[in-house]
Amino acid sequence: MKVTPTELRDVLVLEPKVFQDERGFFLESYNRRTFKEATGRDANFVQDNQSFSVRNVLRGLHYQIRQPQGKLVAVMAGEIFDVAVDIRRGSATFGRWVGVRLSGENFLQLYVPPGFAHGFCVLSASVHVEYKCTDFYDPADEIGLAWDDPDVGIDWPLANPLVSEKDRRLPRLRELQALL
Repeated sequence: MKVTPTELRDVLVLEPKVFQDERGFFLESYNRRTFKEATGRDANFVQDNQSFSVRNVLRGLHYQIRQPQGKLVAVMAGEIFDVAVDIRRGSATFGRWVGVRLSGENFLQLYVPPGFAHGFCVLSASVHVEYKCTDFYDPADEIGLAWDDPDVGIDWPLANPLVSEKDRRLPRLRELQALL
């Protein structure tokens, strides 16, 4: 596994070894020992999630306050622009974001550690996303960050995204700071 740090030191791009031939491909999508050796982190993933979305859908930016989740995000089919925003109080990179294109063709994964809001937008006709989480989902603990917060300034590669009503009501970073 190849690990590439991003501009936000703790957010990592992972590139698994992929074995391809005329029959297709094989890859080991997750191995705890390999992950720990490659990243230096011993993430305890406790929940796997899947989502299916169509073009122009934007999901996020999601976060849990008392039970922050680290996430290992991968795309099985299609393509997304995956985003992590540092919302760790006192962090030198607080409010900064990083975005990576993940697809079923490039096999890249993004590790988003606890303390980061996470979201993505769909660039292909449809997408199937799978991600592992380091803590259990708790709807009572969920909050998020407005996807279009001008103080964060994410350069989403689409105009007029399809956003859920819940995600349209998420607070801006300056409002979120009081809750962190």
